Amino acid sequence: MNAIPSSELIINPDGSIFHLHVLPEQLADKVILVGDPGRVDLVASHFSERECTVESREFRTVTGTYKGKRITVVSTGIGCDNIDIVMNELDALANIDFDTRTVRPTLRQLELVRIGTCGGLQPDTPVGTWVASVKSIGFDGLLNFYGGRDAVCDLPFEQAFVQHMQWSGHQCIAHPYVVDADAELIARIAGTDMVHGVTVACGGFFGPQGRQLRLPLADPHANEKIESFTYGGMRITNFEMESSALAGLARLMGHKAMTCCMVIANRRAHNANANYKGSIDALIQHVLERI
Repeated sequence: MNAIPSSELIINPDGSIFHLHVLPEQLADKVILVGDPGRVDLVASHFSERECTVESREFRTVTGTYKGKRITVVSTGIGCDNIDIVMNELDALANIDFDTRTVRPTLRQLELVRIGTCGGLQPDTPVGTWVASVKSIGFDGLLNFYGGRDAVCDLPFEQAFVQHMQWSGHQCIAHPYVVDADAELIARIAGTDMVHGVTVACGGFFGPQGRQLRLPLADPHANEKIESFTYGGMRITNFEMESSALAGLARLMGHKAMTCCMVIANRRAHNANANYKGSIDALIQHVLERI
């Protein structure tokens, strides 16, 4: 097996992975992902013990124990581009031998749950609702750069959405991709306690989510189209910015992943809760119990 060149897999002098600065032995099989570095300590505050705390740029990592379960919590920052970094580096920590720079013969499967915040798009997703992303629609285009993307995507759903949005032949928009979360994780962690929804993962917070400040929107009616789309009895429930990349890369790599978010703004009701950081702890504890 050929060794992976140093230009492709960058390992720091201390043996840690380039961006995260985490060592292979510091990674647990169960991983919680959060966007905000400050939320890492909120998750870790429930641990009975901590093995390590590592910080590099927007990436903060703590590995510890919760009720006998070894768990790593990592902050990703905002956006699918950061998920690309975090997922590839976590997978490298689990499945590449750093001494020989070769892929290990046996897959080490990770279980990844993202806990985030989102904007609700339907009347039944008011502020405070927990939404599990059963399907994610990626507006970011990230998965289109990887081989095998069609094999892990829901192509009929994808095509129906493109037609509904009237994006067929539109050269200026990245082709969206639709990926399912891991069904077993959804059943175990979301259960009947969360809305099971379809999430749009956007490439930005303002224009891509239909927010208009000083700049005009290319399609002022995009959100209306998104809210009215249905396929197979499913509706789009919420906006966020990471779920599609997490679900897609996890499927390509052989890991299990899902996203669950708390609604902090309802776009139809035009209201928001900026002081959500205390209330999201209930969602964190729910995930810790079931991961």
